[in-house]
Amino acid sequence: MTQSVFERLVLTLGVLFALAFAIIVVPPLWASGDIFGAFAAGFVNPYSSGYSLDVIICALILTVWILYERQARGIRHGWIAIPLCIVPGVATGFAVYLILRSRQIERDQSVV
Repeated sequence: MTQSVFERLVLTLGVLFALAFAIIVVPPLWASGDIFGAFAAGFVNPYSSGYSLDVIICALILTVWILYERQARGIRHGWIAIPLCIVPGVATGFAVYLILRSRQIERDQSVV
């Protein structure tokens, strides 16, 4: 798989998730205005709690990875993915970070 195909696929998946989030989550959230209630709804049973906890931990792991690579590899602008983990979600934040990272690594290798 070439880098451009990789980036297009990752970007497409990230955008599709953001669109699904906007269609599925935003209208009821807008209608209720209850952000805490919307968050708590992810923990209404053991199954949804498991999925919600997985997403929260994945967001934290991605944040640690972004902060680590900022210093270890000098990845710039990765911080943009951290707020994207909150809204719309980890899928979009992760996609954006992978693309930023991929492009910077490609630039750095072409300079050497």
